[in-house]
Amino acid sequence: MLSLVQFETNPRLQQALSGLELAPVSPDSNLQNRRLLFAVAVDEAGPGAAFYAFLRRLRRERDALAGSVACLVVDGDTELYTKAAARELVLAANRAGCLLPGRPLVEATGSLYNQHIQARNLGLSWEETYFLRVRELAWRLERFQPPRFRRPRVLMLHASDQKRSNTLALGRAVCAQLEDCCDIRELQLLNGTVYDCRGCGYHACLHFAQNNTCFYGGVVAQEVLPAVREADLLLFLCPNYNDALSANLMALINRMTSLVVQQELRDTYLAAVVVSGYSGGDIVAQQLLGAMSLNRGCILPPDFCLLQTAHDPGDAMKATGAAAETENFARRLREALLP
Repeated sequence: MLSLVQFETNPRLQQALSGLELAPVSPDSNLQNRRLLFAVAVDEAGPGAAFYAFLRRLRRERDALAGSVACLVVDGDTELYTKAAARELVLAANRAGCLLPGRPLVEATGSLYNQHIQARNLGLSWEETYFLRVRELAWRLERFQPPRFRRPRVLMLHASDQKRSNTLALGRAVCAQLEDCCDIRELQLLNGTVYDCRGCGYHACLHFAQNNTCFYGGVVAQEVLPAVREADLLLFLCPNYNDALSANLMALINRMTSLVVQQELRDTYLAAVVVSGYSGGDIVAQQLLGAMSLNRGCILPPDFCLLQTAHDPGDAMKATGAAAETENFARRLREALLP
């Protein structure tokens, strides 16, 4: 039976959860080694005080959710704050030791307009679609088994300068710890070779995808997307550019639509190295997990992201504890991937 951890409520959220076999538990209780369904009601001012108190607990207790697997339902009164609340909770839970399956979020905005595409495809009302998706999420959470690989295929993706990049240095240090048990491939997304998504309609995108390409073709369609399709772990190297992912990485993520319309990434793990020159690594980590896990469907292994602050070339590897951090990060990836 799933354990329900709930923060605030509203009638629609209660109706969405009705009929599910859930055992309510307190956010203050022992939440290790459980199947957790987080349910969050968000009003016009955002989540309530209990939600933020729980985030503080998770950020302090780095093993609070060790051994647990979680998904979440976030229901809002308005069009705002639902996704922001979800990304904050996912990052805090993941850093506290929790694994999250791909697409672990069902989000309901106030109008439920965010359900309208799936509702049209299913021939249901927006509300019926929302309730169905919550039931399907609970079913997936209850049955989810993390995939394991005898020799995982790791794809390291970056758009970094080969000589100056702290992010690339950390990423290669992590991969050096994995070489004995993984097949590792490195792809650099060079400036001028990656065009952002054109925004084709669904059927046009599907047409290109069925021919293993997209509107722009080029290196992304010919080399990068096939490599993504074959990988068991995607390791993104993410320098912090103005508190955001770099343009080339974001363009690649946008272009992945032509891949995921045909092949889900539900058996693909996501990991990242995020380096900030000053601060804000958590913001970049939230952006990446939102794009690649909540939307694209990758699995988040426990503590999926190595966060570091370093500005001048070489600072990341010189930082106190950097060697231990990379070793521990690689160890966590081994534990997630290997039988």
